[in-house]
Amino acid sequence: MACRTSTLNSPTCVCLVIIVMASMLLHSHACKHDKGGAQNECATNVYDPQPMLDRYKEWIAKHGKIYSNKDEWTLRFGIYQSNVQFIDYINSQDLPYKLVDNKFADMTNLEFKAKYLGLKPHNLQETKGEELSDEVINFQALPTRVDWRKNGTVTGVKDQGSCGSCWAFSAVAAVEGITKLRTGKLLSLSEQELVDCDTEGQSQGCSGGFMEDAFKYIIEKGGIASEATYPYMGKDGQCNKTKAAKIAAKISGYKNVPQNSEMSLKAAAAKQPVSVAIDAGGYAFQFYSKGVFTGPCETQLNHGVAVVGYGENDDAAGDDDEEYWIVKNSWGKDWGENGYIRMERDVDSATGLCGIAMLASYPTKNNTKNSSD
Repeated sequence: MACRTSTLNSPTCVCLVIIVMASMLLHSHACKHDKGGAQNECATNVYDPQPMLDRYKEWIAKHGKIYSNKDEWTLRFGIYQSNVQFIDYINSQDLPYKLVDNKFADMTNLEFKAKYLGLKPHNLQETKGEELSDEVINFQALPTRVDWRKNGTVTGVKDQGSCGSCWAFSAVAAVEGITKLRTGKLLSLSEQELVDCDTEGQSQGCSGGFMEDAFKYIIEKGGIASEATYPYMGKDGQCNKTKAAKIAAKISGYKNVPQNSEMSLKAAAAKQPVSVAIDAGGYAFQFYSKGVFTGPCETQLNHGVAVVGYGENDDAAGDDDEEYWIVKNSWGKDWGENGYIRMERDVDSATGLCGIAMLASYPTKNNTKNSSD
């Protein structure tokens, strides 16, 4: 059996990975750095404890980790070592992406999912937005590349912390984008307002929520406050109605992209940033560092992110013939490609990689020069 990216999480393949790693020649500890001095990926002799221990100490210093006692330190070292074995094995394969022992490397996958994945999607049949019709789209006329970051339509990468508020960051990214496109003003808007105040239905603050519910809240309330007015705290709080009343931006409605159609998602992303739901619960996604991510992942939608463009044939990055989505995440700039991930586009499955085409939506706004109109 060969371990393809689509089967790396299967029990059989996990066993094979362990056997393969047990038979591999010992590697010396070596970390590669890019031109700016940033660490990319490392290879460590996992059977010689000293190089692994040295690597762990470097990792602790880099990420400022503090453990409560020796037992926790030992526990986390064991988890880190297991994760590094997986990371080094994947990086030894001929894949178009690389992994790294990032800030999540001392967490089990179950811990990671519990803390950082907070999407609570409705049933696929329950979406209520006005659906974008395939009939009015000239797919052949769509641009080959779109990157909304390049014309100032996307705010900087944010960090949700260990609060399951990904849904709020996804929705806000889309609202920030349409606000810039309609008004010419790029405003950083408040995720914390959604965490504190949008608590009806599926949305329950740090316990998870859904982007469509966030759009509905903004529409019904008449707008959303700025990040400066209602700053992010990374935890549940009481709704501050005084801060929430200071409207910075409004939307007039939202639309759902037809489900299971990457071409429809491409058409939507060619117009503006789009909120999407994905399955981000795999080990490879947790430790993604760079390149075009091709899986493995399932379609158990558990994370809200924003598609801010797409591209293909990125020769400068060495990714010939790779078509990808440009996805803005909310785990800080120290994850992935400065907070972003490029995900393979136009895959064989109608759902898209990691289910990216299953639940996509975007806000609408009338043309105006005033962001709060």
